Amino acid sequence: MKNALIAAGLLVGIALVAGILGYRAGCDPALHEAARQGDAMAWLKREFHLTDRQYAAIEELHRTYTGSCNEHCRAIQEAIKARAALQTAQPVDAAAVAAAEQRVRELSIRCETALLRHLEQVAALMSPADGRCYLETTRPLVAGFNHAGAPDLDLTATDPSHGH
Repeated sequence: MKNALIAAGLLVGIALVAGILGYRAGCDPALHEAARQGDAMAWLKREFHLTDRQYAAIEELHRTYTGSCNEHCRAIQEAIKARAALQTAQPVDAAAVAAAEQRVRELSIRCETALLRHLEQVAALMSPADGRCYLETTRPLVAGFNHAGAPDLDLTATDPSHGH
């Protein structure tokens, strides 16, 4: 009985040490700090093992994309305001409201399609495994994108003054 308790104690101790070592090995302080600070590019570099060349190419891709993304979002915000004005006008013109809603949908689809294309371009610059992981992480977020400006780390808008 005494040997069984000693063996059980040793197993628990070994499991505890292995768990602590595994947890610490899985922690990347720089990665966690980048995510905590919302530094999307630092997070991207660490999380997806980017070389300096990949990082520079992706950074340029993001810089180029941001302008067109902001333009898409500006157009969506204007369409949303126009729709709201039609919805509150008296009398309400149902056909005009429906057309305005269609316009918002079309602009949103155009923006989301461009965003997905951008994500695929970014993934193409990564290793195949990291690119797949990146797309698995980011694609699901596109449907919830708020179209208030170029996306940040979690695909929320970086410019809250454009929110809807």
